[in-house]
Amino acid sequence: MVGRGPLPAPGGQLKITILAIAKLGRTPEVGLVKDYAERATASGRALGLGPVDIVELESRKPGKAAEGELLLEHLGDGAYVIACDEHGKAHTSRAFATRIARLRDDGARKLTIVIGGADGHSPELLARADETLAFGVQTWPHALARVMLAEQVYRAVTILAGSPYHRD
Repeated sequence: MVGRGPLPAPGGQLKITILAIAKLGRTPEVGLVKDYAERATASGRALGLGPVDIVELESRKPGKAAEGELLLEHLGDGAYVIACDEHGKAHTSRAFATRIARLRDDGARKLTIVIGGADGHSPELLARADETLAFGVQTWPHALARVMLAEQVYRAVTILAGSPYHRD
């Protein structure tokens, strides 16, 4: 059962990439995102999870279409894609952890979680996504959404490791 101790990977690593439009620059959020990604990478090794990478893209043209093209170019072959979208499915932290473990156990080797620009994702990106994820009904600033996603990936790893970080 998830959360009752470390669940070893049945074979192979699930690399996790947070792919986002816009560079955060020198904002306080940059340090938080980096810290959570590093923690998730360190804690996830024994579980067959990670590394957790953050990839920031700058679109030369504004708008969903141009940003969508850029994101699609960087997905790569074979990636399982979760698009963060206000109309996506909201998960509890434990359910999100279970989802990541299931992808790993089913043989996925690359999970890419995509955060679009201020106007959201293009229809083409959403069509390519294997599923969508929402952070609830509120609207969040782009930088905070990135921090929240990185933290939830870290939290998922700690849940799968049986760490006391997460409390139900």
